Amino acid sequence: MKYLFGEFKLLIEETKKLDFRTTYIFISVALIVYVSIVFASPNFYYEAFSRNKLNSRVYWFLTDGTLMFLIPVLSVKLILKQKLSDFGFRLGDVKFGVITSGLFFAVMLPIIWVVSANKEFASTYPQGGVVLKQEYGLLVAYELCILVYMLGWEFLWRGYMLFGLKQKLGYYTIFIQMIPFFILHKGKPEIELFGAIFAGIILGVQALRANSFIYAWVLHCAVMISIDTISVVRYNLNFYSIF
Repeated sequence: MKYLFGEFKLLIEETKKLDFRTTYIFISVALIVYVSIVFASPNFYYEAFSRNKLNSRVYWFLTDGTLMFLIPVLSVKLILKQKLSDFGFRLGDVKFGVITSGLFFAVMLPIIWVVSANKEFASTYPQGGVVLKQEYGLLVAYELCILVYMLGWEFLWRGYMLFGLKQKLGYYTIFIQMIPFFILHKGKPEIELFGAIFAGIILGVQALRANSFIYAWVLHCAVMISIDTISVVRYNLNFYSIF
């Protein structure tokens, strides 16, 4: 008992040395992801409401996007009592942000075209189901939901976590935020899962250099919308060739 009491006392002493902001961000991100997985997923929608694939994705995008955005915003303002701009919520270096986003997108577009020639990959998108490949009005509304989702997703990783941890961990935070970003791509096509490692690093570097998560959001949205659009075109033309 004396030994355990001594170990507990040592743990308390070490805990007192922890930086509150850094500790809070780590714990809050874990809790956000927990709530996201349990209550804001398509599987939760299936179990709680219906098996409608499109509705489950719309629920996922809007609920999860709002969750990943709103909780960090409230944490910054009410708990950490800091400015959102300190967490990348600003335009930052516009020139760098626009140029790098344009460059990355120009590189990604032909890659998407080549990868989508794989029927299995193309059939995965849009994730809302085949109805989106037939009704373009629904497709546009669906893509707007993706914008909401990506706003929360990018602010959580490339805003709240990245900038929140940079104060103590410097550029190591790029790799720290990349790991959960990569893991949460589990279930996606293998090539996309592998690419998430490098995408997480690249977007992290871009956000820190631009001093803004906005460009990562715009770039990620552009890539996702391109994947959906190209998949729809390939499906309707039954064209799964590179050339």
